[in-house]
Amino acid sequence: MRNAPTILHLDMDAFYASVEQASKPSLRGKAVIVGGLGPRGVVATASYEARVFGVHSAMPMGQARRLAPNAAYLVPRFGIYRDVSEQVMGLLRELSPLVEPLSLDEAFVDLEAGGAAWDEESARLVGAKLRADIQAVTGLAGSVGLAASKMLAKIASEEAKPDGLVVIEPGTERALLAPMSVRTLPGVGPATGDHLRRAGIHTVDEIAEAGEDELVRLLGKAHGHALYAMALAHDERPVVAEREAKSVSVEDTYDVDIHDRVRVGLEVQRLADRCVRRLRGAGLSGRTIVLKVRRFDFSTLTRSETLRGPTDDPGVVREAALRLLDSVDTTGGVRLLGVGVTGLADYTQEDLFAQVAGERVEHGEERDPEEPLAEREAAPPVERRWVAGHDVRHVEYGHGWVQGSGLGRVTVRFETPESSGPGRVRTFRVDDPGLEAADPLPLVRARSGGAGGDAGGGGHGVGGVFGVEAGLLGRERERGGGGVGEAPPVVPG
Repeated sequence: MRNAPTILHLDMDAFYASVEQASKPSLRGKAVIVGGLGPRGVVATASYEARVFGVHSAMPMGQARRLAPNAAYLVPRFGIYRDVSEQVMGLLRELSPLVEPLSLDEAFVDLEAGGAAWDEESARLVGAKLRADIQAVTGLAGSVGLAASKMLAKIASEEAKPDGLVVIEPGTERALLAPMSVRTLPGVGPATGDHLRRAGIHTVDEIAEAGEDELVRLLGKAHGHALYAMALAHDERPVVAEREAKSVSVEDTYDVDIHDRVRVGLEVQRLADRCVRRLRGAGLSGRTIVLKVRRFDFSTLTRSETLRGPTDDPGVVREAALRLLDSVDTTGGVRLLGVGVTGLADYTQEDLFAQVAGERVEHGEERDPEEPLAEREAAPPVERRWVAGHDVRHVEYGHGWVQGSGLGRVTVRFETPESSGPGRVRTFRVDDPGLEAADPLPLVRARSGGAGGDAGGGGHGVGGVFGVEAGLLGRERERGGGGVGEAPPVVPG
């Protein structure tokens, strides 16, 4: 343990929802819920205004709608989340070479390694400046915890939420931890917490009082030793700048179980292609192809095949995944499919191309893995699909975002992050030639004249994001899967 609080933990507040509020003036100060909008969708992030109603991450979207029927429900925009995350991580890397990202919105920083801080006063000044810099660069709030260890720094940032800074002074750790719930400690989930509760252990202080031998008896040697050390505030884990990826994977959950074997095969091929795009984007290749199938009865099967060497060839991965599918019975229906690659390397073994059976089919233009499913279907859709919360541009009204769609109509609110107030709303036919998908605008940028995109007339939304589900179809990865990158967006219909 260090003698100064020079390990910093940053956690952006309600990150996805905060990005949406920053980019959409009409949603600022309102309940915003981001996630899959379909029947099997889950909440990815809820704004603090939504949390008042009891909504939280990983909650089924149907339950969230019952708790907060008037909230704004939006499909994730992972592209802009990654862009904002990179801005934040860039600020952290200016402080130290040792930055350990945990997710898009969370990271540890070793301030001592970068010479940015050496005692409590300097650490506190760095934390305060970082929060101000993040606000200036992104317009968002982040909570900062400072302590002498990673465990305590993370606990401090939780105590700082929302939009605060907490420093745990060395020497005060035991007293701070003592009354906290056992669930505060890393590695104590619902199962371990319940096991400790049945043994009469509810607080961190009671873990320390129970003693190491008792914890080993209850939880096993490795877990018992580790938990006892943490209860005594001992945590020697270093901040690791580069955490090696162990796998790359993608998966989709379907609103309606798939029974058609041909459709299942096509989905597996699409997933394989998306997985390869992520491999290539990370500059990696892999030897072992993994197929995941969750069937109608929630039974989950995994099959794997190890190749002679690493590959990033889409044909090789597709055919391996299809071979694995041949060994799985899907007659009862499939609710989730996933394709992953493990045994990662930073090179490709060219002779693996010979493993592709038959003539290889060359790709056309590669699609973005976050692209809506309707845009990837071989057959052209009957009508254009517009995703709730995603960006659009109209030739006459400028930049806006989709409030909802259905019944052949799409409702758009025309506003930008720099708009002075809520923008005007208009409704169009889904095939309006003047309306097209657009890239997100920066949350903070230098002003350059006109306000653009604030014009517009009245109109009534059809299938809006505010508690209305008219014709919405959900399609998203279940929480917990997805490897490098994020889940694909939900496609409203």
